[in-house]
Amino acid sequence: MISYIGDIAESVPWVSPYQKSSELYDIFEKEPLLEGIVVIANDHKPLGLVMKTKFYHKLSSKYGFDIYMGRSVDLLMTKNPLIVDYYLPITEVSKIAMEREQDELYDYIIIEKNRQYFGAVNIKNLLIKIAEEQVLIARNTNPLTGLPGNTLIKEKLEEALSLPQFSILYADLDHFKAYNDVYGFAKGDDVIRETANILNKYVLLKQKEKSFVGHIGGDDFIAILPNYEYEPICESIVLEFEKIITEFYEKQDIDNGYVIVQNRKGSIEETPICSISIAVISNERKPYHSVNEISEDASRLKKICKLNSRSCYISEQLHIKKDCTLC
Repeated sequence: MISYIGDIAESVPWVSPYQKSSELYDIFEKEPLLEGIVVIANDHKPLGLVMKTKFYHKLSSKYGFDIYMGRSVDLLMTKNPLIVDYYLPITEVSKIAMEREQDELYDYIIIEKNRQYFGAVNIKNLLIKIAEEQVLIARNTNPLTGLPGNTLIKEKLEEALSLPQFSILYADLDHFKAYNDVYGFAKGDDVIRETANILNKYVLLKQKEKSFVGHIGGDDFIAILPNYEYEPICESIVLEFEKIITEFYEKQDIDNGYVIVQNRKGSIEETPICSISIAVISNERKPYHSVNEISEDASRLKKICKLNSRSCYISEQLHIKKDCTLC
């Protein structure tokens, strides 16, 4: 679940730019733990910021007290503070905040909501929240691929149900167990990681809109698109997987088109080279009301896709239009 910067905003006192600096001095003296005061315009939009340490520093300069105390706040305020919208993700705000100049690094981050002053966030609380987010992500991330695991996948699927358009790609590898048996689990992990890289490349990096890639576990993956533009993505994934997978086999196995493995009954079998199957579920023609409905249709389509001996993808639309001739 995305955390917004506004979720950790605090109520911080504000003044107008025409108030005297002596009034700010009184506020700071009465509230010793207060770090800063926001300066806002008549329309309640933030204009500037006065941080306590900078305020006292200017007052302590030679003749500073006499020069500033009777004059308006706008002479002392920082005129270009960091102002962000309530709904900006915390991770994005932290990046922007850390790119500020050194003397502004620990200044308040001012929060706007509906284009009006809402509150402020201090850097200490921001860093604490970022640390909490990182722990949460680590708990819900697959350690092999670094992709979100089942907890976040479930949340994203629930969110997808409310989208006006969505396409959900369920991808897994065919004949992967045979690969593990012949080449070992370490190389099998390499195949899994490379599959994750391919999905990231074409789903996350190539999409203009925000999309999602998750690792269900083993050789099972999921991707969510907020649109119906899955065909070029699936085609690219299939083509790149077919090209790259050959790098994980010995030349003789590639030339043969199979590996020799012993099945559970002890018999020797010729098992095809590993391939990828993608079942695509979208609400383009059929509305979905639950994650279970999506999973049932995905399971059915995946079985059809796996009838193909090579990497392929399938959706209800393609199944109808192409009569299962997918790749």
